[in-house]
Amino acid sequence: MTLDPSDMPSNPEPDQATISQQLRNFLVAMVAIALSITLFLTSRQQTEQPSLSTLAANSTPLEVALTNQKPTFMEFYANWCTSCQAMANDMQSLKSDFADQVNFVMLNVDNSKWLPEILKFDVDGIPHFVFLDGNGEALASSIGQQPRQILADNLAALVAEDPLSIPQSMGQTSVFQPAVKGSQDDPRSHGGLPTGSL
Repeated sequence: MTLDPSDMPSNPEPDQATISQQLRNFLVAMVAIALSITLFLTSRQQTEQPSLSTLAANSTPLEVALTNQKPTFMEFYANWCTSCQAMANDMQSLKSDFADQVNFVMLNVDNSKWLPEILKFDVDGIPHFVFLDGNGEALASSIGQQPRQILADNLAALVAEDPLSIPQSMGQTSVFQPAVKGSQDDPRSHGGLPTGSL
């Protein structure tokens, strides 16, 4: 029996152009997948708003702020405060811009240990902001939701030791009445810090 070469299956070698095209297609697909993953992760990071608890946990403890000779921007807040929540992105952004020059202190009004400070600064609506000089003396305060630019301008003035321009009208607030007795401590706030030292 003789074998005829035409009866044998043929496995032609792929030419160089076909290999190059397959390689290009593979690389394009891999780049597209990598870009898709990057875009997905970037969009998730941009839409995630910092929580008030996270901002408070990363804020300067009050006792440190009152002794380190830097000016201080203090916010009285509560986790249930919708105006406070609405300002969380701006607060994070301001802290990023001014953290080297200004202490950012957050005091949760639901924590009874801050009652002396709440009473001292007449906090009856939140968010309530207090601007303190490097000696811990209150220079100005504002109540309610504030535009980021106004806060940024006042923080820049605080750093430069220039007069602050606090608007007379107050922004949207959440009503707050301090409970003198029976208030429950919030475990996420700055535990063990002295009060009444302002």
